[in-house]
Amino acid sequence: MMRFAAKLAAAMLALTLAACATTPGGSIGGSSPAADRPISDLTPATAAEARAKAHVELGMAYLQLGRFDIALDEAQIALQDDASYAPAFHLRGLVFMFVEDFAKAEESLSRALRQAPGDPEFNNSYGWFLCLRGREAEGLERLALAARNPYYRVPTRPHTNAGLCHLRKGDQAAAEQAFLRAVDADPSNVQALFELAAIAYRKGDYGSARIYLVRLHQQSEPTPETVWLGLRTERRLGNHDAEASYAAQLRSRFADSPQYGLMQQGRFE
Repeated sequence: MMRFAAKLAAAMLALTLAACATTPGGSIGGSSPAADRPISDLTPATAAEARAKAHVELGMAYLQLGRFDIALDEAQIALQDDASYAPAFHLRGLVFMFVEDFAKAEESLSRALRQAPGDPEFNNSYGWFLCLRGREAEGLERLALAARNPYYRVPTRPHTNAGLCHLRKGDQAAAEQAFLRAVDADPSNVQALFELAAIAYRKGDYGSARIYLVRLHQQSEPTPETVWLGLRTERRLGNHDAEASYAAQLRSRFADSPQYGLMQQGRFE
């Protein structure tokens, strides 16, 4: 399950860094940053900024492909074009985040946030990074700030990250509500659908788990994690034909997965 979550989290580019009571843009508890448009949505004001924007967009594409070296190069080139271009610092921080150089990630993302404390993309990344670093309460505040921004076109991201953050705290009820908001914002959010199915399964609500999994598999290709959860769900429901179908998928498509090994050992829980 964690590998599935990690893949989708990386695809969403949801991460960031922090300061404790006071963030680079000020204390959230006091005067929150204004709701700003994402800088990435704005038209560049200068030719240098336009070049920087193009390099950041290319770098983000490479980041999603896992080419961290090229993504970092693109961020550096962007900063050569425009030394104050906040999205370039954001990209650089994300790269350092993925390669687990947390000090450099903090330095880069702090600079982005100081320049644009209300940018929802920066706040989403910042909040998720805080959650990953064990500072869930601060991270959830940042994620809420991003989700509330009326200019953010993908509020499903901070809602999903908030759900994952609540799970890290062990608050399954709050996580479920966050994932429901994520799915409400984007019914095709497979990460949120998977987490909702997993929560329903843990609660013993196998019928709801089945519904979420059906919706998930209508949106995306199955993975070992989703097939394994589907198999266990149908087993609990007593749907032997459906269970057998999932078992056949594990055997034919994911025979090298840990989930297939668990099935062979009869370890369903």
